[in-house]
Amino acid sequence: MEQSGGKQGYKILIVDDEDHIRRILKFQLERHAYRVIEAENGEIALELVRREAPDLILLDLMMPKMDGFETCSRIRRNFQTAQIPIIMLTAKSELPDKIKGLQDGANDYLTKPYSNEELLLRVRNVLEWSLKQKESNPLTGLPGNRAIEKELQGRIENKDPFAFLYLDIDNFKPYNDYYGYQKGDDAILFLADIVTESVNSLGGASDFVGHIGGDDFVAITSPARAEFIARHIIDEFDKGSLILLNEADIRRGYMEIRNRLGEIRRMPLMSLTVALVMDDEGKLKHYAQVNDIATELKRYGKGLSGSVVVRERRRTGEPAQKIET
Repeated sequence: MEQSGGKQGYKILIVDDEDHIRRILKFQLERHAYRVIEAENGEIALELVRREAPDLILLDLMMPKMDGFETCSRIRRNFQTAQIPIIMLTAKSELPDKIKGLQDGANDYLTKPYSNEELLLRVRNVLEWSLKQKESNPLTGLPGNRAIEKELQGRIENKDPFAFLYLDIDNFKPYNDYYGYQKGDDAILFLADIVTESVNSLGGASDFVGHIGGDDFVAITSPARAEFIARHIIDEFDKGSLILLNEADIRRGYMEIRNRLGEIRRMPLMSLTVALVMDDEGKLKHYAQVNDIATELKRYGKGLSGSVVVRERRRTGEPAQKIET
């Protein structure tokens, strides 16, 4: 979590339609060095969540237009915001309301009226829990391995049709060694932006993007959208990755790298392999199966020249087949 500015440095979004409640909460939190942003309804809150990426949301339950239940549910459905912790604030103390709030994705529930001490303690506890449980990659901010496994296993258990894209940069290590680690990070961030933007613009609301680590990424989408998204990512990577290279390497079409023996070796420029695993009919039973198939496909794809999509579709009665696309 971001910790710059103030003793705590965490950014907290207050969502409440009552102005005086927001003012009181803002005053209490800023006294303890939290940074505060405000929204007067759920619609504004959704925009601020996407734009400001707060570390915690204090969300009122009873609001006009869009109540706290719906706001919470929408936040959880977007892969970019799904990991942000939420504390529900409400005057309704009935057990069914608390249960529904937790079912919709709230991390904690605070009933009005509450003391300042209780509010601050719950805020601190949820932030500390979130920090310990944080599953995002520190470089890209995208969900990491545990979140990827959880997302994938959930779709498998629900027997939802899905397509799993495993993306890996070819010849990344030579590039990283030759251009330096900062340029290597730039290449990783560049791919992260392409994958995120492609899924946002071409995918559905329930799609997911994750960062396994290094130059390895995943995306989960519908079988109908998967190949189009994969091809778009490759097109954008091939066009845009030239900005990461110097002119001499672009003109030559390869990198000249000196090995440990002092010999000059010609290494291909970076390209992208996308391994595409589709499960249309719920035949896969565990995320490890998906990982094994994707790893095998990736190995095959890396043996091909240039950027490629390789896929395997599982259908009843049909053997798995690898198809270069």
